[in-house]
Amino acid sequence: MPLLEAAGISKIFGKLTALDGAALTVGENEFHGLIGPNGSGKSTLMKCIAGAEVPTQGKVSFVNTDITAFTPTERARAGMSLKFQITSVLPSLTLYDNILLALQAQSSLLDLVFSRTRGALHDQVMTMLTQFRLADRAFDAAAALSHGQQQWLEIAMALAGKPKLLLLDEPTGGMSLEERRVTGELLQPIKQHCSLVIVEHDLDFIRDICDRLTVLDQGKVLASGTVPEIQANTSVQEIYLRRA
Repeated sequence: MPLLEAAGISKIFGKLTALDGAALTVGENEFHGLIGPNGSGKSTLMKCIAGAEVPTQGKVSFVNTDITAFTPTERARAGMSLKFQITSVLPSLTLYDNILLALQAQSSLLDLVFSRTRGALHDQVMTMLTQFRLADRAFDAAAALSHGQQQWLEIAMALAGKPKLLLLDEPTGGMSLEERRVTGELLQPIKQHCSLVIVEHDLDFIRDICDRLTVLDQGKVLASGTVPEIQANTSVQEIYLRRA
């Protein structure tokens, strides 16, 4: 049984059809890449899965539950976490406090009022910072980080709720080659407890970390399969040659 299944997803904005019957299936502990030319509908499909957009048609199921009408908050409670391309860390706060706030967001208001969550969550904060190679910057302001490090911090924040599925929209955009390499290394350990759907233009990065790929073109699924299957697909080769 798949962890995530999006079927027959269409999204129309006025006279523009951004998605036309798109589909995506993701299994447990699977890293799945969404690729395709600019304007192919990758980010729109991601938003329909996350609840940031409501599909015009189609159904999204998560952990065998129809979540098509769920709000983003309800999807988060069900175990889904989304990180968009634009970073949303709080730059004036320390890395420590950014992670702490992400962890505290999982607590009820009563827990926050009547408990000393900062002390109780200290070990979790430091574990997450260590996992993303940021522990030595724990008490620096997030604004002092490089672009790549800010992306790592936000991925750590997205994982604070221990989601079953993490959605990443172009996480390596603007990173140096070394930062991209390290990002791949940092993501691999989460596969033990979390699936990943990632939109990315860096095909080498996608090829190295993903188990399966889905290729979109003009709002439709062109192909879906393992990385070798997609690399050998002549239709996929043609759309990238056309883009070039």
